[in-house]
Amino acid sequence: MNKEIKITELIGVYDADATLVGELSYWVGARLGVRHCSLCDITHSLFRTQSNWLDVVNKLENELGILFRAYHRNDQPADIRNALAGTYPGVVARNESNELQLFMTESEIKDCGKSPEVFLQAIYKKLSQ
Repeated sequence: MNKEIKITELIGVYDADATLVGELSYWVGARLGVRHCSLCDITHSLFRTQSNWLDVVNKLENELGILFRAYHRNDQPADIRNALAGTYPGVVARNESNELQLFMTESEIKDCGKSPEVFLQAIYKKLSQ
């Protein structure tokens, strides 16, 4: 990342759809081992958002001034969709000039395991590059 251009927002997009059918399909598929989203693994437990994920979001905002938002494939804004170019899950960064760029790929997210804390450390590392 170019340190001279300030990142103001990180936007994650899940490899799942935000519909009742989409959510149920993902949940059942994940339990059966036929569906997987590494970003979902970081942000959610079996039934709800992980409390330590909320700590990560608060640290990003309070320590770095970076907002983190998340969308599903079917509810992401068009500019986010274009920046990800169909690769899900993924994280894009928005800078102070409102430009978007790919920030974390699916493999980088997967490398964090299911740990919000490891994900946060990966973000810190990428921001310092």
